[in-house]
Amino acid sequence: QRQMCIETAIALIVYGVLFIVVENYNKGREPQCTSLEDLSFKTAFLIGCFQVLSVIPGTSRSGSTIIGGILVGTSRTVAAEFTFFLGIPVMFGASLLKILKFGFSFTGTEVLILVVGMVVAFVVSILAIKFLMGYIKKHDFKAFGWYRIVLGALVLVYFVGKTLRHKLQIRNFGVSLQGKFAGWRFLLFNVLVVIPDAISQCIFTA
Repeated sequence: QRQMCIETAIALIVYGVLFIVVENYNKGREPQCTSLEDLSFKTAFLIGCFQVLSVIPGTSRSGSTIIGGILVGTSRTVAAEFTFFLGIPVMFGASLLKILKFGFSFTGTEVLILVVGMVVAFVVSILAIKFLMGYIKKHDFKAFGWYRIVLGALVLVYFVGKTLRHKLQIRNFGVSLQGKFAGWRFLLFNVLVVIPDAISQCIFTA
């Protein structure tokens, strides 16, 4: 679980940086596709390939496809719109697999709860999409990129600190606190050995 959280934190930071880099790269470019009607099968396929990146923990499915859409030449609005359409078969398939896993033996109450949940999710999704599309027309994705970087950094710092505390508890017994320069030796040992080891363990063993 700790390794997955660290992988997720790293992915959050990496894709946050990618959002900012892609937006800067796209600033001086003229999009080749400005409407869904102009979207070719080749472009749609290439955007779909970016969706595969979402299997990596911490990777947003919509984020990866939006980045892919911008890179292959679509406008920000078209990339976002196509991302929503691209998510329909994915969500439908995931829902179908869950239904098959739990079986079709639903009680009347369970069916009612399922229907109400679907309706509420649909309404909330429409409102969220409407808000996001309005935001995209006036802003870029840099704010979302910075949000991912900050969130990923907080998660990473938490687990690095947790590992660091554990390492300190284990290794402090190996440092003698006797003598005139014991305090300096203790500080030097932690700075040169314990802290780098804790950080490297969090990053490279994930």
